[in-house]
Amino acid sequence: MESSAYNKNVIKKQKTPIKEFGKRYYDNTAYFNFDENEEYKQFFETTKDVDRILQNLMLASGQKIVPEKTLIIFDEVQDCPKVINSMKYFCENAPRYHIACAGSLLGIALAKPSSFPVGKVNFMQIDPMIFSEFLIANGDENLAAYLESIETIEPIPDAFFNPLYEKLKMYYVTGGMPESVLMWTEARDVSAMQEALAGIIGAYERDFAKHPNISEFPKISMIWKSIPSQLARENKKFIYKVVKEGARAREYEDALQWLVEARLVHRIYRSSAPGLPVAAYDDLSAFKIYLADVGLLRRLAQLAPTAFGEGNRLFTEFKGALSENFVLQTLITQFEVVPRYWAQSNPPYEVDFLIQRDNDIFPVEVKSESNTSSKSLKKFKELFPDKVKLRVRFSLDNLKLDDDVLNIPLFMADQADRLIGLALEQRNR
Repeated sequence: MESSAYNKNVIKKQKTPIKEFGKRYYDNTAYFNFDENEEYKQFFETTKDVDRILQNLMLASGQKIVPEKTLIIFDEVQDCPKVINSMKYFCENAPRYHIACAGSLLGIALAKPSSFPVGKVNFMQIDPMIFSEFLIANGDENLAAYLESIETIEPIPDAFFNPLYEKLKMYYVTGGMPESVLMWTEARDVSAMQEALAGIIGAYERDFAKHPNISEFPKISMIWKSIPSQLARENKKFIYKVVKEGARAREYEDALQWLVEARLVHRIYRSSAPGLPVAAYDDLSAFKIYLADVGLLRRLAQLAPTAFGEGNRLFTEFKGALSENFVLQTLITQFEVVPRYWAQSNPPYEVDFLIQRDNDIFPVEVKSESNTSSKSLKKFKELFPDKVKLRVRFSLDNLKLDDDVLNIPLFMADQADRLIGLALEQRNR
């Protein structure tokens, strides 16, 4: 019998997303990894002649490249700007070759002063898998199809609600990182899934050392490791003193900005009012920080997968932080403008998120239990009555529209944009 480690490696080799794309839509793929084979970088540093570059790559690797039939994959390109620059010449002089580039920290790498092929490259940000994608990967296409089929705001039958609730708990455990999802959906191996998440976190932490100023490395690491503690507080506003006693913003803001630009974390600013443009109402001194993926947050917080079987614990653990993180990472994939949050201190009220849909702002609260009384949503409407067309609440309650409050079950978070549209239509009838 094959070992678990062997199975994991086989799955990883077969299912790398870009390789899988090439396998499905091209006759073959030619894969070049600039981290594993640093010598390949020289082919781009000595010439801009694409024919010569391709010839060198084929001879060195023994891989066949046929125009329009081969997908050329350049991986780990962030450390070789010449590869990105060469896309201009491929586009102009060899447009029949199809190329996909991939790499971590690309947002940071491309921010460095360098020649860049403007207009010659299409960018695609690949976010963690959303819950509906997790369902499909898990073999629950029927549940995913059901969610997509909902066209009216009415309670979901228990035959669908209960299994979706259970699947969501599993998603909180695995998160949406493809490797950890794979370890669960294909290998059904919890320990391998845990290892996958630990490996991803370890890879991120090794990336911290790639900051151009090496003195920032420990600061980045401390901010990263403080995030579960930040989110465990009742008031989740980011506080530098949680990172290190006596820490000040000016000492750590560059390190935090690095994490944001690397898209390892999301920074959500406090908004003073629901106005447009939303950035005009940002309080730049007050913000919350969330991880890019709920599974990574669970793993970083060292919450064991056994919490899956302990009722609502995954939803309520450390002040519902997993649920907030889950909802935020889902909202970011649906709305062009990054969400904000609203709060006032005296007396204390806080709305978890503000989202912009078209030219309207909607207040959003996340409840990790079925007790969904919401003083802050009520207060927000009292303060801004002319700005609130609809209030949105994510919770473990069923789908319903109560006057102007739309309750969305947490497992329908990736349907929020569509459900808000349906609710507005229903209210306007």
